[in-house]
Amino acid sequence: MSVQEQGRRARVAATVLATASRRTKDAALRSMAAELDARTPEILEANAADIARARAASTPDHLIDRLSLDARRVSGMADGLRQVAGLPDPVGEILRGSVLPNGLELRQIRVPLGVVGIIYEARPNVTADAAGLCLKAGNAVLLRGSSSARDSNAAIVAVLRDAVPDTGLPSDAVQIVDATSRDSVKELMRARGLVDVLIPRGGADLIRSVVEESTVPVIETGVGNCHVYVDAAGDLDMALEILLNAKTSRPSVCNAAESLLVHEAVAAEFLAAALPALRDAGVRVHGDAAEYLSLDVSAAVVPSVDAAIVHIRRYGSGHTEAIITGSQAAARRFVAEVDAAAVIVNASTRFTDGGEFGFGAEIGISTQKLHARGPMGLPELTSTKYVVVGDGHIRT
Repeated sequence: MSVQEQGRRARVAATVLATASRRTKDAALRSMAAELDARTPEILEANAADIARARAASTPDHLIDRLSLDARRVSGMADGLRQVAGLPDPVGEILRGSVLPNGLELRQIRVPLGVVGIIYEARPNVTADAAGLCLKAGNAVLLRGSSSARDSNAAIVAVLRDAVPDTGLPSDAVQIVDATSRDSVKELMRARGLVDVLIPRGGADLIRSVVEESTVPVIETGVGNCHVYVDAAGDLDMALEILLNAKTSRPSVCNAAESLLVHEAVAAEFLAAALPALRDAGVRVHGDAAEYLSLDVSAAVVPSVDAAIVHIRRYGSGHTEAIITGSQAAARRFVAEVDAAAVIVNASTRFTDGGEFGFGAEIGISTQKLHARGPMGLPELTSTKYVVVGDGHIRT
């Protein structure tokens, strides 16, 4: 089926979803979760085929980790759908309202975006997360995963689609776009009028390509060159623990720390402890600002918090930046002047996550400056409309 035809079917489904009750949408989400649990073996069998192809192609370990599923991860996908079902429905929420001096009643309410296209790499769990969030927000979704995860994604979508019709919603609420053809990506990026918004989730090259080539509006998610800055007033034991967590707890994800900055006043003492600890954790330390998504980290010594902020403004990707400090003045300066979707004081960069923020599953971390920034939960998958109610009013 062509992307154009899928888009037309998605628009029909989106019309139904836009007026679906919370009870109906939540029932669909719980049905999808139950089906994932029941059909875990077939999902893992499909994933095994993807992993075998990846290993045969000498795919790096961090990408294998992103691609891999096991029973625990599939169960986590199902639990994520149940969590989304338990979240408030954003559709219909009144953001503001008033009675104008002329007597007109004015309300701004949340409404679905419509048809959302998502182009993403590797992680099959994104398939379930994205489908669930889009459905709860009243959107139909077209999912275009990477060819490396084609069997896993196809199996997951088949399970989700089978679970939806019994709840009264159309199975075309969730569709998968052919991942074996590069043309399908181009078609999706040019499906203006059928697709309301595109969300790319993956590496820098993918995101740049979608942003630059799409005629469909794009919500840009960003790669994470996340910094941990250890200030002169920082608790160095705390800083080391945070650094190790930010770098090593899961180095392949976008909120993992990629860069370390240390104030020169504490550099000798902190690095004397940090470098061996990083080495023991398998981390290689470099003197540049590359993005690694692996057990590597760049490091630099800076003379002040101002220099750290300048460095981050130059090299940061607008994702997450952290400061470790006991100085309220330094913390306030850092928070006010660092331009990022999330700025963290005395905690790990790994907390920039929809689940950790209490949003449930997330569609991605947006690094743009439009209506969605940071972890994209349900509200970020809606737009708004104004409802104006009069009583024969005319404009003079």
